[in-house]
Amino acid sequence: MKYKNFLGLGIAGNFALHLAQAGELEDFKDVITADEAAPKGMFPFYLPLPVKEAKAILNTYPLSSSTIKHPNESLNIQAEPEVALICKLEYKENKLFRITPTHFGAYNDCSIRVAGASKISDKKNWGADSKGISDNLIAIESFSEGSIMDSYSICSFLKRDGEVHAYGEDVELSGYSYFYEKLLDWMIKQINTQEDFGPLEPLSEYISACAYPTDAIISIGATRYTSYGENTFLKEGDEVFVILYNSKTLSYKEILQNVKNNTLNSADISILRQTVIS
Repeated sequence: MKYKNFLGLGIAGNFALHLAQAGELEDFKDVITADEAAPKGMFPFYLPLPVKEAKAILNTYPLSSSTIKHPNESLNIQAEPEVALICKLEYKENKLFRITPTHFGAYNDCSIRVAGASKISDKKNWGADSKGISDNLIAIESFSEGSIMDSYSICSFLKRDGEVHAYGEDVELSGYSYFYEKLLDWMIKQINTQEDFGPLEPLSEYISACAYPTDAIISIGATRYTSYGENTFLKEGDEVFVILYNSKTLSYKEILQNVKNNTLNSADISILRQTVIS
């Protein structure tokens, strides 16, 4: 439980077309954003202390670097390949003042696909091993254009019955709608002002109840699925791979071949590999 004292937050709708693929556009029909490309909101997936106003399940530590526990064979769950930022949080007069990302890594915001959930978080944490984060994270000197993240791409795969399938599209991290300083400014404002409305929850109240945590994992939004990923739910025995790689030193073709040959190594890569268990 490496991140037991960290606040866990995620972002919804920060990559074009993902919400439509995930069948979640209807959930946000009443949420007004500053511009068309803006994310729809943020959600908690883990609270380090009990919060009376929040669902108790959010106190259950959900992260694993090796397994995803299927909640129920009658439920559909999908991997959500994305980037996680390890962040330092600073406050001023009980308001979030600064977010400083220190590391980034491969993340699986695995989600239950169910219509009509009252909050985004209802689909996100169903207990232990319901989320995934890589053991090998990459240090960030500066979360800004011109930094190490300019060179990175994300891809993901599902291995089923010995066959490897592309699950998420291979995309550059710069493809996120909001990134770098624009994303940091948006997150600070969103966390400080987001209210209990529709699928969203009052994050500033939760943070206060958690005694203003100074560390956080923030997943910055799921990328687009391939056709296979969009239409394939996880089942016991599947292996999910989410990989962040330096596209200046490695090609997608090489990554795919390494997945097929089981020869991935962690140089210039953040790898998350999870087996689905029941």
